Amino acid sequence: MSKKAIIIGAGIGGLSSALRLLHNGYEVEIYEKENSIGGRVNIIETENFTFDLTASILMMPDVYKELFSYVNKNYEDYLEFIEIDPIYRVFSGGGHFIDFNTSISKLTKNLEAISKDDSLGYFKFISDVYEKYLIANKYFLEKSQDTPKDFFNLTTLSKAFKIHTLSTSYDFISDYIKNENIREYLAFQSMYVGISPYEGPNIYTLIPVVSQLYGLWHLKGGMYSFVNAISQLIVEFGGIINTGATVEEIIFLNDRAIGIRTSQAIEKADIIVCNADFPYAMKNLIKDEHYKNDYTDNKLSELKYSCSTFIIYLGLRKKYPQLTVHNIYLGENFKNNIESAFEGNLPESPTLYIYCPSRIDDSMAKNEGECLNIMLRVPNLFFNKITWDDVTINKLSNKIIMELKKIKGLEDIEENIVYKNHLTPLDMERRFNAYGGTAFGLSTTLTQTNYFRPHFKSDKANNLFFVGNSLHPGPGVSLVLNSSKLVTEEILIESQNKD
Repeated sequence: MSKKAIIIGAGIGGLSSALRLLHNGYEVEIYEKENSIGGRVNIIETENFTFDLTASILMMPDVYKELFSYVNKNYEDYLEFIEIDPIYRVFSGGGHFIDFNTSISKLTKNLEAISKDDSLGYFKFISDVYEKYLIANKYFLEKSQDTPKDFFNLTTLSKAFKIHTLSTSYDFISDYIKNENIREYLAFQSMYVGISPYEGPNIYTLIPVVSQLYGLWHLKGGMYSFVNAISQLIVEFGGIINTGATVEEIIFLNDRAIGIRTSQAIEKADIIVCNADFPYAMKNLIKDEHYKNDYTDNKLSELKYSCSTFIIYLGLRKKYPQLTVHNIYLGENFKNNIESAFEGNLPESPTLYIYCPSRIDDSMAKNEGECLNIMLRVPNLFFNKITWDDVTINKLSNKIIMELKKIKGLEDIEENIVYKNHLTPLDMERRFNAYGGTAFGLSTTLTQTNYFRPHFKSDKANNLFFVGNSLHPGPGVSLVLNSSKLVTEEILIESQNKD
């Protein structure tokens, strides 16, 4: 007789865990409070435009493809990967920009146009961080960190010492690069996990290096095509996805998780996998203090959390060849404006990430125009200086558009907007139960990574497991896919031990 698994939440972690468990013979049922699946990896669709809601940067495509091979499927039957070149176009003052190409010859020419010293420094930086990446990937990112022996052993500790992460990302970058625009470009990417490059450990310089070495990719139709593909396979494998189904509580009996309570009924299962945001789950879904794994309300208030994001979505009536798929606009006073997101303030001269997938995917803008996501890091809701009302939203949106108009060739962008929408930290909290409206869950400080991050398996309740941004190895679609792989391995080991 097959065992039943209930998955709370149909985000990437929940969906990918469900598919893996189905492949291993589990009966799986997913409960998702929203009417659409995918969690924060979601979509906005209009008559002419398709917008990825949040996730837009596809790194390490092999991690995506592995999920299909795991269940003996050919990813090419479900997805079309398109390689992006340049990986980024970086705009700075005076209308200047530099392309960071995947081609070494093109990249070298672009960097040497700035200075040969910085070209040399860039490649030295890539080489040194690549070595860090190989160590981190083998001994940390692809390994469980749930038990003390997983981390506190001679091999792991020696590898942790070898990658020496104590300096900040910005300081580490500055040891190699003198040009401020290149420094800021690299530092900005290091912030993709929601931590300041001026405070966070330099391990997050892995992000720009992985992008440069392995490239960035686009999925035909947008990131949500990945969600659609997984859900198609889940149904094909016999899984059930319930949408509009809010889980109100995880039910326990004699130190075991035995089911969930929704507004309609109590549903029982052999295991529970919680893909709800970990801090939210501890605060709201686990009522009995005994089962909180020491993550009481007081403990949660002491933890550090990532920043949030503000996104505006623009549908445009014309093409803008000045843009590529991924663009970074470096605002004035970069350091002050980046740090504002971690100090509770909105920036005066925002640095922007501009996503324009319609440059290579006509299916995302059917009116011969462009679809743009413009993303800005902002404080999470634990700061109380900002009221996310219409006044704040309009003021910030107008400021962002004024910055866009400073890019040469985009001076007329405002008059060509035919669709406009936005996403705020309040939306993150209300729609996705993101604790404090954070974009990336728990902050990835040194004291909140690896073994020191929440564990996949509950320490207090058998059969309760967790997956998602706030778990090891961290935030982002690629890492959450790793998280689902690791938690599935934990579940299977636990099942074998009981049998």
